[in-house]
Amino acid sequence: MRRGITATALVAALALAATACGSDDETGGSKSSGELSGTVTWWDTSTVGSEDKVFKKIAEGFEKKHPKVDVKYVNVPFGEAQNKFKNAAQAGAGAPDVIRSEVAWTPEFADLGYLAPLDGTAALKNEKDFLEQAAASTKYKDKTYAVPQVIDSMGIFYNKKIFAEAGVEVPASIADLKTVSKTIKEKTGKTGLYLRGDDAYWFLSFLYGEGGDLVDASSKSVTVDKPEGVKAFETVKDLVDSGAAKTDATDGWENMQSSFKDGKVAMMINGPWAVADTLTGKEFADKANLGISPVPAGSASQGAPQGGHNLAVYAGSKNLDASYAFVEYMTSVETQAQTAGELNLLPTRTSVYSKQEAVDSEIVGFFKPVVETAVERPWIPETGSLFAPLVTEYTKVLTGQTTPEKAASTTGDSYRKLLKGWK
Repeated sequence: MRRGITATALVAALALAATACGSDDETGGSKSSGELSGTVTWWDTSTVGSEDKVFKKIAEGFEKKHPKVDVKYVNVPFGEAQNKFKNAAQAGAGAPDVIRSEVAWTPEFADLGYLAPLDGTAALKNEKDFLEQAAASTKYKDKTYAVPQVIDSMGIFYNKKIFAEAGVEVPASIADLKTVSKTIKEKTGKTGLYLRGDDAYWFLSFLYGEGGDLVDASSKSVTVDKPEGVKAFETVKDLVDSGAAKTDATDGWENMQSSFKDGKVAMMINGPWAVADTLTGKEFADKANLGISPVPAGSASQGAPQGGHNLAVYAGSKNLDASYAFVEYMTSVETQAQTAGELNLLPTRTSVYSKQEAVDSEIVGFFKPVVETAVERPWIPETGSLFAPLVTEYTKVLTGQTTPEKAASTTGDSYRKLLKGWK
């Protein structure tokens, strides 16, 4: 009888450490007979209620291909996964065999010695098929420590009915955004934009739009506190102060999604990972009502951050062979075509874009050129840590607790303490 995949709540995640996680001796598998066996524990960080259902189903398919392998599925909230993995890996107990790592986490985990190198393993099948920009985040010190699962960027999601009622076009610039939001308010009574205020990732498009960046890795320089960074903080503050956007200091994802899905706001900035959940809203019972456009340009340029997720194998896994095979399966052409079709997630393999599932997805079609021009973050171990000091100041600016100048300066000071020896 085929075993069903074990769907485990986060509460049970640490309990698995003693009996199910790859770091425990009894879960070790064997390939001596030529057949994979044992347990593979996978920490998935995808969105609960939409993405996770599909990924659970896909992982069940691996068990069908390898009946002697038991996949233990654990959905760990994205905001908690980075520290939970580091704590478990440092303790040497409780870490999963495979983790879905945000692209910025991969070099950090590799630098700490927590990931197994994948060069020459089954995990990297058809390596040359991966998009160059997707593969960039998997490398550290000339070795490969992960396999790209999905790649993404951000755009403006908009409610076509509200736009039609207000008689406005999609904004191409920040100036347009303010004008459009004002008209929407006057004609419909609704707020133009919901600007997420508790996650600094949502700040990056504005920073890039003013020609700025967080750091310059090539010269080991902090750049967030340069005039371009100050201007970006001024821009988001002005959007809120002018009434063009509403924001929040906590629970940003839920507030943003519910406001947009219920038609309380006309626009939000988001990525392909949000499409499945957005289409569950009453405003989008007719899927054609959802429009997506590039993020508005700032005074210097137009750009959105390159994001995505990789699959990495824990260096302490007791079942490396099965873990490598699981990663290869979850990043294969067939699997990526399925997630493109069911979740509108962007593939990391070039060949998948010609598959019918990807061709038929309007979302994939829209975001592909956006991703191709997205701004790469620096693939340094500290990249994931740059957001903690930034989000504190970003939230303070949006809620009137500090000035753009002080926010930029304070963030820059924090970065120089984190990045020893940087200018």
